[in-house]
Amino acid sequence: MTIPMNNKNSLLVELFVEELPPKALKKLGDAFSNVLREQLVAQGLAEAGSVLTAYASPRRLAAHLTHVAERAADKAVSQKLMPVAVGLDASGQPTPALLKRLGALGADASAVPGLKRAMDGKAEALFYESTAKGATLAEGLQKALAEAIAKLPIPKVMSYQLESGCELPGWSSVSFVRPAHGLVALHGDTVVPIEALGLKAGRETHGHRFEAAVDPVVLRDANSYALQLQDDGAVIASFEARRAEIARQLAAAAVKVGGGSVPIHDDALLDEVTALVERPNVLVCSFEREFLEVPQECLILTMKANQKYFPLLDASSKLTNRFLVVSNISPDDASAVIEGNERVVRPRLADAKFFFDQDRKKSLASRVESLGKVVYHNKLGTQGERVQRVMHIARGIAEKLGDAKVAAQATQAAQLAKADLVTDMVGEFPELQGTMGRYYALHDGLDAAVADAIEDHYKPRFAGDELPRNNVGLVVALADKLETLVGMFGIGNLPTGDRDPFALRRHALGVIRMLIEKDLALGLDALLQDAAAQFKDIAGFDSSKATVELRDFILDRLAGSLREQGASAQEVEAVLAPLPQRLGEVPKLLAAVRAFAALPAAAALAAANKRIGNILKKAPEADAHVSELLLKEPAEKALHAAMAQVVPAANAQFEAGDYTASLQTLAALREPVDAFFDGVMVNAEQADLRLNRLGLLMSLHTAMNRVAQLERLAV
Repeated sequence: MTIPMNNKNSLLVELFVEELPPKALKKLGDAFSNVLREQLVAQGLAEAGSVLTAYASPRRLAAHLTHVAERAADKAVSQKLMPVAVGLDASGQPTPALLKRLGALGADASAVPGLKRAMDGKAEALFYESTAKGATLAEGLQKALAEAIAKLPIPKVMSYQLESGCELPGWSSVSFVRPAHGLVALHGDTVVPIEALGLKAGRETHGHRFEAAVDPVVLRDANSYALQLQDDGAVIASFEARRAEIARQLAAAAVKVGGGSVPIHDDALLDEVTALVERPNVLVCSFEREFLEVPQECLILTMKANQKYFPLLDASSKLTNRFLVVSNISPDDASAVIEGNERVVRPRLADAKFFFDQDRKKSLASRVESLGKVVYHNKLGTQGERVQRVMHIARGIAEKLGDAKVAAQATQAAQLAKADLVTDMVGEFPELQGTMGRYYALHDGLDAAVADAIEDHYKPRFAGDELPRNNVGLVVALADKLETLVGMFGIGNLPTGDRDPFALRRHALGVIRMLIEKDLALGLDALLQDAAAQFKDIAGFDSSKATVELRDFILDRLAGSLREQGASAQEVEAVLAPLPQRLGEVPKLLAAVRAFAALPAAAALAAANKRIGNILKKAPEADAHVSELLLKEPAEKALHAAMAQVVPAANAQFEAGDYTASLQTLAALREPVDAFFDGVMVNAEQADLRLNRLGLLMSLHTAMNRVAQLERLAV
């Protein structure tokens, strides 16, 4: 079906509703449009190449689609009826079963001569061929709209009633994201007669609540939708266009303020504000400079989270006393709007200043005792008990790293890291935990490394987040995450499916990143065992879950991360199967395996390793001892001699950390290994010969698999 591109072939569908949830608006708009398009294409009413334009504003979801037909093309339909042996008797006449089946399809005995015969499996069957009328646009769009509404990712459904004046008689209950008040469906300039949510489609919609030039806005045709809404309705219907306009106005307003000012960059805030306004108007406001004495993170958070304002930063990224407001109205004199926003934000900033001043009257150290009254988990005790565990874990990690100064500072930072949880500021703004601890630590005169560690011990908080800025913070962050992981695994609080309320997957990835990116000389099993020792007094604590299962969980997270970075599943399995202890070595091990896999000898040696592994599994009596006196066959003597030359060199390279060279050195064993399997019977009848050959293979297997389990590379 090819439809000429013109105005008459464009389709516009709009649901006009009460204010939609701003954080969900973009997803709702995209889902509504995409499902409509998918359904119309599936029914043959729209081309696969039809251009979709999604619209979403605070009070509307709409979709514009090009190349939409009034009726879908007819389709040839072939329906299997039954086997020939069942449908026709010995004389070729239709049986009652066949006639009954044809009757159900609206046909009779006259259709029998035209039935098609074709093989269906092992038997010949009868097929009835007919033509199915293509759906009309009204029929297809009604179905598509119902599907689009049903599949909307609605955060919370509202149930409301339609009054007797609406299209449905009496009081009818309707469920939707917000009460709907209008439905538009235009194919070109023609209204498509469909219904939804108790509404009949028309061509009327509504613009801005206060600034529309006309109301209602009567749409001429599908293609005039966006332009008429902008000109007559004072609404920018497109979410993306409105977002771009807000970004443009924010940048222009910052330039007008001068001094190198820039609005704070926050995509989530920009999306939310875009979902709150229909025609944006950015205004510059200000607050008293005295509030700048409060840490800028506090002021920025209260302006963004509570008021949806865009704070202005100077050229050095310091907060200024100016901020930008995205208004939904554009009065000739904006002074009242500006004054109103300044009046609203002042008490918020005053609260932040009050909290900051009050919190500094007590030191962080004096607040630690209060953590004993804050429940962390009903099975794991209070935050105070948790702090003690983190302190011991942190001290142990620092001592393993051999830095006494870091050990002392990490212990102090771990003791104070959670103290800001009982401050007024963090009580009001939980997002500032750690950040406020750093400010209060500096106010108390603590070392900057300790203060930084208090803030950084939550890092990395999300994928791509930076790691702690110093070794003290690194140690405390590692200890804090290990305490959480070990504690939760020990009491059986494991992630299941999509549920991970304690963010254990994120904590595991944080541990992995710190161990690898900082190349810490720490063994994974030892870390988990030392952490688990801090829970010995916890009733029902399972050390096996906290060590063995948790180790497997962490390595599984690491495997997923490596695959996402481009490593093959075989390469990852080969590196992680030996359960490497120092995760900082994993990137080098993976690079070595990749280099080895590219060698001509790799496939044969991987296959040989797999074969050796299978042989050794069936020979528990074997050990790695080899007697030269019992080497009888030329091939086994040659392999033993080659190993005597190659293995010591490969081991030396392994010990030096040159894993790539170690594997490449071992690749020289390919020919003697192949010759061994071609010319030597491993399971000889003579017991001493058999054990000696098994010992030779065990020695080879051990040498070949120090870097990785090469058999995992076998196809």
